[in-house]
Amino acid sequence: MTRTATPHRPGGSESGRDGFPRVLHAEWTKFRTVPGWVSGTVTAALLVVLFAALAGISADQKDAPPVPIGPGGGPVTDSFYFVHRPLTGNGGVTVSVSALHSLIPTGPADLRPGAVPWAKAGLIIKDGTRPGSPYAAIMVTGGHGVRMQDGYVHDTAGPSGPATAASPRWLRLDRTGDTITGHASTDGTHWTKVRTVHVTGLGPTAHIGLFVASPPSVHGMGTRGTVSTAVFEDLRVHGHGGGGWTGEQVGPDSPTFAGYLANTTGSFTGSGGRLTVTGAGDVAPAVRETLPTGGTLADILTGTFAALVAVTVVAALSITTEYRTGLIRLTLTAGPSRARVLLAKAVVLGGVTFAAGLAGALLAVPLGERLARTNGVYVFPATSATELRVQLGTAATLATASILALSLGAVLRHGAGAVTAAIVALVLPHLLTAVPFMPADASNWLARVTPAAAFSVQQTLERPHQVTSIYTPYNGYYPLAPGAGFAVLAAYAAVTLAVAAVLLRRRDA
Repeated sequence: MTRTATPHRPGGSESGRDGFPRVLHAEWTKFRTVPGWVSGTVTAALLVVLFAALAGISADQKDAPPVPIGPGGGPVTDSFYFVHRPLTGNGGVTVSVSALHSLIPTGPADLRPGAVPWAKAGLIIKDGTRPGSPYAAIMVTGGHGVRMQDGYVHDTAGPSGPATAASPRWLRLDRTGDTITGHASTDGTHWTKVRTVHVTGLGPTAHIGLFVASPPSVHGMGTRGTVSTAVFEDLRVHGHGGGGWTGEQVGPDSPTFAGYLANTTGSFTGSGGRLTVTGAGDVAPAVRETLPTGGTLADILTGTFAALVAVTVVAALSITTEYRTGLIRLTLTAGPSRARVLLAKAVVLGGVTFAAGLAGALLAVPLGERLARTNGVYVFPATSATELRVQLGTAATLATASILALSLGAVLRHGAGAVTAAIVALVLPHLLTAVPFMPADASNWLARVTPAAAFSVQQTLERPHQVTSIYTPYNGYYPLAPGAGFAVLAAYAAVTLAVAAVLLRRRDA
């Protein structure tokens, strides 16, 4: 009997144990022996480090006033008009608020009445007037009813509705040791407890009294300063203190305070048991709009954009060059299956790019932070876990982007076309989101549905609900969580890789 051998078919399969490791080793050998591909990948890592160094030394904030830091260690906005007196030991204060009006600029010197939802007027107890010192406050707001706030980040809703002459809001703030309790009432007789909080650091003698704050309002692609005026009546204090009422602006020189509008200033006047107080500023967490000179890890890692261009070119050319030279025929002939060859290329390219990107990020972040702080730049804080997530996420983004570019190269089989397609898919959306004049809706849409969503892995800023501001990728706020944003890029890469594998099986080399 004569035995015949079955010829090898390109679409056939071998043992995964014997086939894929051999193809993987062949692709690794091929990659490391092409100087252009290796140097391009190394260049991507160096670009991340170089841009971090440039970001650290390019800004000089050595003469800037210090950024107020809250009890939680984060930057805060702590600027408001404060009418206060000392309170030693236990005690409290009660008042009614019968009006809260705001003015918004319509031109260089023109003001009009307007709605400022988070304008605040009420009672506050605070450890002196130093910006960032501990406090607790109960207040009426321009659009969110009565609120109890403390520590700059904690916010509890009380009774709804605005304060008006026909429907005033009574507020009460009581201290027992470090326990502060806020109450609200619509008639001054029947009270509702809003919240009890523990405020550490008030000391035996704190300052208690009235305050008015008026944060900037969003207008188009920016914000405008505002000023608000409140009317207080029935002011009563119980407890030990001394002296009369003193009115002053807290944090007038703070970098998070934009100042007063033209022809306005903080003030208080009293007549017939009624106090009228005008103020500006806010008591809240700082955001990029209120602290534009502050830096983030994303700012330090701006070189990721340049590195993305480099890895995109390397990835696309790593396969289109084989088509141009005809080497792809030899590669596919030697491989056990075409899909397995493409997967091996993706694993090698993704692994090398991830290693290079991680090395660059691990060097860039501490270097950039140190240089920035040496030059007086305040860097928004991030925990060690968050910093590691940013570094790993940056490396994973570059690696996944390289796989997407490789897949596009396999689909188009033309170097210039593949590089162009990869640039349009990966680089252009991120470039557009980085434009400060891009409308917020358009910028956030791009950061949701395009591969640029993956840059959310570098996000370290939180979006406080009690601060109305411009929350866009340009300012460091992405509409998707880091994991969700990266998943968008991963989905693009996976789908494109699958399409490339199908086309590679069906087409001639």
